[in-house]
Amino acid sequence: MSLAIIYSRACIGMTAPLITIEVHISVGLPCFQLVGLPQRSVSEAKERVRSAMINAGFEFPSKRITVNLSPADVPKSGARFDLAIALGLLVASGQLEQHQLDPYECVGELALSSQLRRVDGIMSAALACTKANKTLLTSIHNTTELSLLAPIQAFTGTHLSDIVGHIKQTDLLPKITADENINQPSGNDLDIADVIGQDKAVRALLIAAAGGHNVLLFGPPGSGKTMLAQRFNSLLPPLSQAEAVDNAMILSVAGKDCHSQWGARPLRQPHHSTTPTAMIGGGLIPQPGEISLAHRGTLFMDELPEFQRAAIDNLREPLESGQVHLSRANYNVTFPADFQLIAAMNPSPTGDIENNRSTYDQTMRYLQKISGPFLDRIDIQVDVKKVSVNDMFRTPPPTQVANTSAELAQRVQKAQTLQIKRQGALNQKMTQRHIKTHCPLGQTEENFMRMAIDRLGLSLRVSHRIIKIARTIADLEQDHTITQSHLAEALQYRAFDRFLVQYAQEG
Repeated sequence: MSLAIIYSRACIGMTAPLITIEVHISVGLPCFQLVGLPQRSVSEAKERVRSAMINAGFEFPSKRITVNLSPADVPKSGARFDLAIALGLLVASGQLEQHQLDPYECVGELALSSQLRRVDGIMSAALACTKANKTLLTSIHNTTELSLLAPIQAFTGTHLSDIVGHIKQTDLLPKITADENINQPSGNDLDIADVIGQDKAVRALLIAAAGGHNVLLFGPPGSGKTMLAQRFNSLLPPLSQAEAVDNAMILSVAGKDCHSQWGARPLRQPHHSTTPTAMIGGGLIPQPGEISLAHRGTLFMDELPEFQRAAIDNLREPLESGQVHLSRANYNVTFPADFQLIAAMNPSPTGDIENNRSTYDQTMRYLQKISGPFLDRIDIQVDVKKVSVNDMFRTPPPTQVANTSAELAQRVQKAQTLQIKRQGALNQKMTQRHIKTHCPLGQTEENFMRMAIDRLGLSLRVSHRIIKIARTIADLEQDHTITQSHLAEALQYRAFDRFLVQYAQEG
């Protein structure tokens, strides 16, 4: 027949919409036309497909060829449609039968030699094929990613001829099987016990890990802020199978190695020169940004005031919703961004507020780079002091052993299990209804909170965050009620707010 219909998958954000590829061969001057809103990389497919078919030993029709990518209003980019177009030409020219392609969807880039190359976002395409009760045909270089989803209906080949042999049932390809080497994530060599003289900061990170809270560490250089942040993930419980798949899909869309990072919580440390687009995602072809790559892990922003103001303020909505919605002229996509923020900064542009190397105005300009609405979304603020010489060289008694990450992680696991059982989410995600139901305050505790709100001028959002932190402290102690001591400790973790008020008054 002169008309062939082949199915493939695009990649737009985390979705893989179905693309119907219609190939028509008619009488006329030899030409190759691609229609259906293809970008330049897709339009160049005609040169790749022609060379690949000839080098694979197939006949390339010297007639008028029209290829339509439907629906036409869906943007299409990359070389992921090469395989489907080549198979469509084989069907339209009579070298394959249409019914042989009906059970399949095809995604793959062709080299001029007819070899199949890796494409991004193959995991989204594979899951979409499974839901549509179809079998995916793609490159052998995507086997590692697909093995993370096994068992799944997918086959991979090295060359175009391998795919054709499988379709004709003359040379069947092996089925994708699960990789037995991915069951256990690689261990974290960093231990919170390595931190010296910062017991209060370690306690704050323990609370943050247990309740999913965001943290701001501020203090002079060399006090251990980076060391603390880099060990935060060691306090978190391992990812579930579903969570590991979600993270692997993000890495697949971003074109990164998802096999070596399987099951490990991500720790992203963007440089302060990172642009707003790189931070939240986007671009001509929508790609996940740093906040999405940190999904279900930690985003560590060191030297926070040195980031562009737009890059910082763009985090406001994702910190609340756990998603980032990108609306552009050519697309509208949503990327997951449920991360914990660990931010670190110095109290002055010269590092230490006590060295008197910067004026009051210089320090205030530096501090005002962090907006109030952004600070409202930081649950825990910790003043990280310099480590004293005595703490540095102190040898603990034989009976006193520092809490290791493994020991603290067990407490975090128990607290999180309690929260999930109680309200179905971590405390940081509690809604107003959850707070009323699960965080009731006695008369003494309510009077204490009223006094704190009046004296400190807390906003409604901050006061709710303090109650959430108090709830987490109680959960760590396996206490079902919030006491005044829990609220008092939670109020201690607004140190940066108090520092700003005090410094402004001194000026």
